[in-house]
Amino acid sequence: MTTSDTSSAFSPASFSVSSAPHISRGERLLATSVLVIGTGGAGLRASIELAERGVQVLAVGKRRKHDAHTTLAAGGINAALGTMDPQDSWQQHAADTLRESYYLADPAIVEIVARNAARGIEDLERWGMPFAREADGRISQRFFGAHKYRRTCYAGDYTGLEIQRTLLRRARELDVPIVDTIYITRLLAADGRIFGAYGFDIVDGTPIVIHSDAVILAAGGHNRIWRNTSSRRDENTGDSFRLAALAGARIRDAELVQFHPSGILEPAEAAGTLVSEAARGEGGILRNALGERYMEKYDPERMELSTRDRVALASYTEIIEGRGTTNGGVFLDVSHLPREQILSKLPRVYRTLIDLQMLDITERPIEIAPTAHYSMGGVWVRPEDHSTGVDGLYAIGEASSGLHGANRLGGNSLIELLVYGRITGTDAAEYVSGLTEVRRSPEAVAEARAEMRKLLADPASPASPSAGSTASPRLLQRAVRDLMTDHAGVVRSEEGLRAGLAKLDALQDRVDHLTAHPDIAGFDDLAHAFDLYGSMLAARATLECALERRETRGCHNRSDFPEQSDALRGSFIWAPGAGVTFEPVAEAPDSFRELAYEQADESVAGKLVE
Repeated sequence: MTTSDTSSAFSPASFSVSSAPHISRGERLLATSVLVIGTGGAGLRASIELAERGVQVLAVGKRRKHDAHTTLAAGGINAALGTMDPQDSWQQHAADTLRESYYLADPAIVEIVARNAARGIEDLERWGMPFAREADGRISQRFFGAHKYRRTCYAGDYTGLEIQRTLLRRARELDVPIVDTIYITRLLAADGRIFGAYGFDIVDGTPIVIHSDAVILAAGGHNRIWRNTSSRRDENTGDSFRLAALAGARIRDAELVQFHPSGILEPAEAAGTLVSEAARGEGGILRNALGERYMEKYDPERMELSTRDRVALASYTEIIEGRGTTNGGVFLDVSHLPREQILSKLPRVYRTLIDLQMLDITERPIEIAPTAHYSMGGVWVRPEDHSTGVDGLYAIGEASSGLHGANRLGGNSLIELLVYGRITGTDAAEYVSGLTEVRRSPEAVAEARAEMRKLLADPASPASPSAGSTASPRLLQRAVRDLMTDHAGVVRSEEGLRAGLAKLDALQDRVDHLTAHPDIAGFDDLAHAFDLYGSMLAARATLECALERRETRGCHNRSDFPEQSDALRGSFIWAPGAGVTFEPVAEAPDSFRELAYEQADESVAGKLVE
């Protein structure tokens, strides 16, 4: 329960300063039992669980809830339902996940997700999710790369969008308060326990203090710190990394970032936009500029249905060895498929290419290249509840870590957010109900306030710490993306990583003297400045962890250490000022260990959707 200086019910109205002495004039005070940061699928699922349990919850986000990153997840969501292949099982799903993680995934997290996946699908069905179905009413399931059986449920290639819509409908039914114009800049903690968060309204700049007994962090990953990325410009900028790390949590596997094989190259402002893996699942073919079907060289059994890391590396190799297009890409061709199949199974891909390039994919191939797509690392969490080691702080979805290891199995991200959204919501409800008091630190609020005021200081004032600064947050963001692309892309080396760290150090001085300049349109510039802060921290964590992982494993390719090292089968853990430590991974349980190891060389060659 909260102390007497907060209201017992959420209200969008400001509280009086006199009721909370540490609140300054002009700041708005909000209060809730549980604060959920992020209004995508993970945040919504946790919010729904809390609301269904009668716990006061507030969900906040920095971008419109209807346009959350979840909506870009096109291809599908995994669960071993056995509707198409009755021999499938949760154990097989777990084995596929662990194997394709290159044995870096936390087996306990893998088991929890695989065991509870069917429940996640049932929840969506109950709330009206329009899954594709067979003629007899069964949920359709299709192959994704590296799955032994068909277990990927879908809604055309709009699966993430439909999940977001379904969760928003359920949240509305439960009257879950969602404010999607609040940017959280700091988590507030005292004595190792969370008591809320600090931020501002992106529209009018009003500083906001939120008192909460627990926080669920669902603010995404950090793949926007690369130049070509599937993320939009204001998402996945490392916010979760920074918020958690500054509150005392640790970051795990920051170096393990999945480069999706198929991001478009043009137009420039849309570079990195995904062509769903469903395009390969439906029978798409990859060719280089010479017309060669090059996956025959890299994975002759699975071909285009190989794992994402192998397909991305194959495409990268074709490009750097001179067999790519003049734009630095390769071709993904679905034009040999029946037009009706493309329009029914790949409608989003079809429309996207028409809208962006006036390209009819039923007639011509798509020019693509690997693009930074998914943070497989993130905040360190416990398997049983996704708590972080900081009392009252949880992380879920792409903000968390442990399920994907060095290669994410396509379709697992959506089921992960449903499984752990429910589990974490349950645990957070129990946590806040057991509290008898909450200590709030005026010093923590003052530190967050001072950080924002420094960014908003008048640069012309001699007293301003930003005096003389002419740096633009957006330009400095581009500098971060350039250095990460150049020094920590698909293939890395010690020389390149150290050069990247040197550039990051040089960039830090400019960031330290940054000033934000709001205008009549709103406080986007202040948001970009905090995006930059998150990107800088995430970039450092990534470069330092990548330097320590002296091996090639999954998505992490070291040209100077081309072999996989058994001694490095584990995670690199990072915290600000503490450097990098190594944590061995646990052994898989008997329930799926043999499946994971015995089938290591099996393939799904030729298994395309019927």
